[in-house]
Amino acid sequence: MPAIFLVSDTHFGHAGVCRFTHEDTGAKIRPWDNPDEMDEAMVQAWNETVGPNDKVYHLGDVVMHRKSLPIMNRLNGDKVLIRGNHDIFKDEDYAPYFRSLRGVHVMDGMIFTHIPIHEHSIGRFGVNIHGHLHSQRVKKDGVIDPRYHNVSVEQTNFRPILLEDVLTRIREEGGHIGFRSGNSSAM
Repeated sequence: MPAIFLVSDTHFGHAGVCRFTHEDTGAKIRPWDNPDEMDEAMVQAWNETVGPNDKVYHLGDVVMHRKSLPIMNRLNGDKVLIRGNHDIFKDEDYAPYFRSLRGVHVMDGMIFTHIPIHEHSIGRFGVNIHGHLHSQRVKKDGVIDPRYHNVSVEQTNFRPILLEDVLTRIREEGGHIGFRSGNSSAM
C-alpha cells in the first residue's frame, strides 16, 4: 500500500531562500549557498524517502520561478499541490506535475493548508498541518501551539515526511488528531 507524505516550502530554484536566517541566532536556515546545490540535495533526499507510487501532499511554495517547475518530474510520488502564497502561476503550469491542485485539503479531522489558519477558524479540526513558517512554529503565550504542525522542509530534514511520523509528533506535543466536537474555536 502506498505511503502518504507531506512537505512544504521546497522553493526549488530560489537563491534567496539560501540566505534566510534564524531571527534569534542569525544562522542560515538552509545549509546550501546556491539553489542548484540545494535543488540537487533535496531531489536526492526526496527520492530516497518517497517511492514512485507513494502520495505526496505538497503544502505550497514549490518553486519561485516557472522555469524551475520541471524539477517536479524528477521527484517520486503521486503529487497533490495545496497552493502556497508563492504558487502564483496558472493551473496549466502546475498540471503536468501534480495530479490535483487545491487551496486546502481535509483528512481525518486535520486541515492541510500552506499558511496556518487563524486560531478562531480552526474550529472542529484537531490540527492544522501547514507550511509557510520555514523554521518557525505557531506559538501561543510563548509555547508551541499543539493545534498547528509545520511541515516546511526546514522542519523535516529537507525531505517529505511520512504522515504517520507527523501524527506521532503531534501526539508527542499534546495535539489532537481527528475532528473535535462542535464548530466553535477549540482552545
